[in-house]
Amino acid sequence: MEWNEFFLALAQTVGMTVIATALAYLVGLPLGILLYATGKKGLKPNPVINFIVGILVNILRSIPCLILIIVLIPLTRSVFGRATGEWYTMIIPLFFASFAYVGRVVESSLNEVDQGVVEAARSMGASSFQIVTKVLLREARPSLLLGLSLSTISILGYTAFAYDFGAGGLIARAYSIYHNHPMNYLSRPEIWVILFLIVAVVQIIQEVGLRLAKKTDKRRIAK
Repeated sequence: MEWNEFFLALAQTVGMTVIATALAYLVGLPLGILLYATGKKGLKPNPVINFIVGILVNILRSIPCLILIIVLIPLTRSVFGRATGEWYTMIIPLFFASFAYVGRVVESSLNEVDQGVVEAARSMGASSFQIVTKVLLREARPSLLLGLSLSTISILGYTAFAYDFGAGGLIARAYSIYHNHPMNYLSRPEIWVILFLIVAVVQIIQEVGLRLAKKTDKRRIAK
């Protein structure tokens, strides 16, 4: 592999991961808020809605990413004009494989918020929308940011399935090297360069998420 191929694979991985994560949070964030709000201790407890949404989320989370990619081939083809062979064809299945997980992550973060703060806002006449936007999301920012970094890393891992559909990316490149040189793949420098790039990307995501979480943690500042 030439250096331009390494950077192309890196760009493909980052592109798939960032776009799929953004789309997953576009749906997963309000989904998580809905799960929290309709829960037992939520703003508008509704066991029926919470049960139905929870079941749908659990079903989506239980479907392996590879199966989702296969099932969603017709949708991917209708959107992009093709279902395989390019990095962007992975965006739709990565989104479907991730937004339910993101919803649970958001729900968990909101559940960590001190109920006393919520009740104080309610007693001052704040509406449910105001409590969500001005209290819950602000108080849960550190946890939400850590959840964002974990979700991004998980989605990055899902890009490994790009190999099966010729969609490129770093992990797919690594498997391709193994496939083409099964007897001596560990002796090839390309595999170690790819490993270094993947580890570097994951570490950057973790470090950025951790720093942002610490920066927004009011409890830490108070100490």
